[in-house]
Amino acid sequence: MAFIVSSSAYYSLQNSKPSTCYNLSPMRKTKIVVFLISLLSTISQIAYAQEPLPVEPESGGVVCEPGIYLSQPDDCLPLGPSAYLTELARLGMTFPPRPLPASKSDPSLVQIPYKYFRLDEDFVPIYGAPGEKGPGLAEFPPGFVYISYIDRVEQGGVYYLMSDGKWIPGKGSRIGEISSFQGLVFNATPRTSIGWAFEQIPVMSAPGYNSGRTGREIALFEVVTIYNVQVMDNTEWYLIGPDQWLEGRKVARIMANTTPPQGVTANRWIDVDLAEQVLTVYENNQLIFATVIASGSEPFWTRPGLFQIFQKKETETMRNNDLSDFYYLENVPWTMYFDGARALHGAYWRTRFGYPQSHGCVNLSIGDAHWLFNWAVEGDWVYVHDPTGQTPTDPSFYTGGAY
Repeated sequence: MAFIVSSSAYYSLQNSKPSTCYNLSPMRKTKIVVFLISLLSTISQIAYAQEPLPVEPESGGVVCEPGIYLSQPDDCLPLGPSAYLTELARLGMTFPPRPLPASKSDPSLVQIPYKYFRLDEDFVPIYGAPGEKGPGLAEFPPGFVYISYIDRVEQGGVYYLMSDGKWIPGKGSRIGEISSFQGLVFNATPRTSIGWAFEQIPVMSAPGYNSGRTGREIALFEVVTIYNVQVMDNTEWYLIGPDQWLEGRKVARIMANTTPPQGVTANRWIDVDLAEQVLTVYENNQLIFATVIASGSEPFWTRPGLFQIFQKKETETMRNNDLSDFYYLENVPWTMYFDGARALHGAYWRTRFGYPQSHGCVNLSIGDAHWLFNWAVEGDWVYVHDPTGQTPTDPSFYTGGAY
């Protein structure tokens, strides 16, 4: 603590004679000593009790109280905590977090009236009755084969009754449970982008693989709000909360665009983003639905372009005749054809979405396909695009394709 001494007092001290002090009477000496001890004690107590004063900006301005200042206030400077809170608010981050204007669709849409059995990748005979042996009436060749069955009996072995009245031996496995995953129905377009984790992801304290972990992990298909994007280690990282970052390539991200694509002549359309593996639905310039998909993988890409749904079928049997890549899928639900044999449809054989897997179709969970089937009408626009430009656009690549 600094003390100011007046010029007159300073002059008096400087010009006082040394003998003045030494010639004091014992009584006066005692009084002076007591006074000095008392003064030092008081100074010590004041210095100990005094709180540090806030440091004013060099400009002489006053620091604002901690808060969010989206515009510059006239009477204070939004520094320190205010600057941090304001930056988060500009990114769309609020405390507490603003809830998404969305909910899951009706859970009953996941229900389906079929039971499925996957055949072993071997020749499987077809019989006219259970218990038969031998070559049978026909056979399924090896491949990706799922049949829809009505009954199961044990008669000299296990046999499954197909919907056409024929039987197959139980060489394979039943689908015990269909994926219950569902996307989101929106009542307003969100202010920030969102995404689904398509695997379990650790949360980092900063962008980059060498950053420390926070101890938090994002679960499979958990929805996250994305406030900012930074590139570190040649990888995009998503800010999902204060000092919380995710590796972007493990998230299926939705960036809502309520402007109709060029060529769309109605105010309703379906957007398929091949890079992010997401599907969004727009009506009246609002995002109304979004989910994760599985599109075509090389060399069976889903073709980019603008299409229209030309046929809707509640169930469909999909197959090909290529024995080197044979597939046969009965009762594929909620099928909407938009590009030749390529369709939007439910995929009961899939439990994971978020990366290309199909033979060209856009695969959705059963619940999502059911929601989309109920909403869509023949003639609705389907805009398929790859923002990275990596999916071929040459028509010669797209002569076939299905499932």
